[in-house]
Amino acid sequence: MKKLKSQFNIKGLGFYFIILIFAFFIFNFLGCAGTVKNDDMSKGQSGLEPQAVLKFSDVPVPSGFKLLAQDSYTFQSAGVRVGVLKYHGKADIEQVVAFYKDQMPLYNWNLLNAIEYGQRLLNFDREQETCIVDLSAKGNNITIIISLGPKSEIKPRKATKPVK
Repeated sequence: MKKLKSQFNIKGLGFYFIILIFAFFIFNFLGCAGTVKNDDMSKGQSGLEPQAVLKFSDVPVPSGFKLLAQDSYTFQSAGVRVGVLKYHGKADIEQVVAFYKDQMPLYNWNLLNAIEYGQRLLNFDREQETCIVDLSAKGNNITIIISLGPKSEIKPRKATKPVK
């Protein structure tokens, strides 16, 4: 009789072991589907992520946007960078505006002003450079034109005669 009970307990343990493994797989594969990833926190309010490879390493572009090489150019020499980069992709225009407002300060760009009526223009600067982000939309098709160049060193002049 003792032998039968010990066999029964082993079979009972095997059953519980299979249930435990099954539950483990269910919780592992299905239980994490609703959790928030740490990467989602880096997206900011826009919900868009920056691309991994950038033409200018300090000017972010939302992931999924394609460079239109035939409409773009860059020049770099002796610490001077000039470029016009044109990208096309699909997103909500407000998300793209929020993306640049969130991401550019992470690359040490200061937002100077934003014009948000129809076509969006965001003007950024830092020590020696300016960057203009021009956003236009046709539905969810977004065109981004990034213009980067050195700051002008024009000294302000006083007017000789008052303007009438």
